[in-house]
Amino acid sequence: MPRPVSNPPNPWTRGAGGYEVEWLGPPPPAEVHVYEEDAREVLAENDSPDVPFRYSVNPYRGCQHACAYCYARPGHQYLGFGAGTDFDTRLVVKRNAPERLRAALMRKSWRRAWVSFSGVTDPYQPLEASYELTRGCLEACRDFKTPVGVITKSALVRRDAALLGRIARDIGARVFLSIPFADPTLARALEPMAPTPAMRFEALRVLSEAGVPTGVSLAPLIPGLNDSQIPELLERARDAGATRAFTILLRLPAEVRPVFVERLTAAFPDRAKKVLSALEDCRAAQPSRSAFGERMRGAGPRWQVARDLFDLHCRRLGLSTSHDDEVEPLSPVEPGGPPEPGGPRAVQGELY
Repeated sequence: MPRPVSNPPNPWTRGAGGYEVEWLGPPPPAEVHVYEEDAREVLAENDSPDVPFRYSVNPYRGCQHACAYCYARPGHQYLGFGAGTDFDTRLVVKRNAPERLRAALMRKSWRRAWVSFSGVTDPYQPLEASYELTRGCLEACRDFKTPVGVITKSALVRRDAALLGRIARDIGARVFLSIPFADPTLARALEPMAPTPAMRFEALRVLSEAGVPTGVSLAPLIPGLNDSQIPELLERARDAGATRAFTILLRLPAEVRPVFVERLTAAFPDRAKKVLSALEDCRAAQPSRSAFGERMRGAGPRWQVARDLFDLHCRRLGLSTSHDDEVEPLSPVEPGGPPEPGGPRAVQGELY
């Protein structure tokens, strides 16, 4: 079981590694409880057709960004915590994540497939500034010639721009910044502890200039709330160097729905009912579909209009989308262990 840390490091006062505190956004208004654990495994394998990656690494559990719509909230209950404010304030650190990942990548059976950071938490949430576990895991992937994909809302990813650039050039890497809102007021209401959209676009620019292939994630798409912002978001992402984009319709599993509805109603009481009604229209009255292959799919004319708007502006701006990518051919690689310098690059298809 995770062990509570009596005096956890404060990333807002410990400027380790020369990063800028401003990249983290504001300090949390509520007390944060940190727990540490020694994980047995950190390389997770996924078999869901709804998720565009097979392998992922999650150095943390829970997330300080406190996004009202986060689909990962229900998983916190397996730790004996709640899916509401506990998810935002009771955070688990897998302190041996880099070591366990190295052990996994050293196995003879490992084929150097793409590894995604992360699947159920943000790998660059504020605690990463102090613990540097994501950076340690990226260094493991670099050493074992394993390509990586990153999805984050955090401007802290700028700290690792040079490392990600080297991995991109030598092995393969891609970073998506999750920026579902152009309006900072709207973003602050539903993503209260995440950096502002402007900071995320700047991180996108820094990564692109470092040679990292970048994209933007307009996820979740919330009909009646942020669908009108699609053109602006895509244009700003393209101007920051992004070459790809994807979007996913909001899904509200049972434990997530009350968190989202409460936050939405408090911030936008005059719009909440219309937004929830529009979401039902796009979900065919099933806002929390759970069947494999259906969980992330929209339906109906309203969803089609939003999807068409997204596709139209991606084509106009020259952004590739997740459903029109050509999959790169597989390259032969030797299984397990660090390869020889100058060995073959492992390319196992597009991550997204």
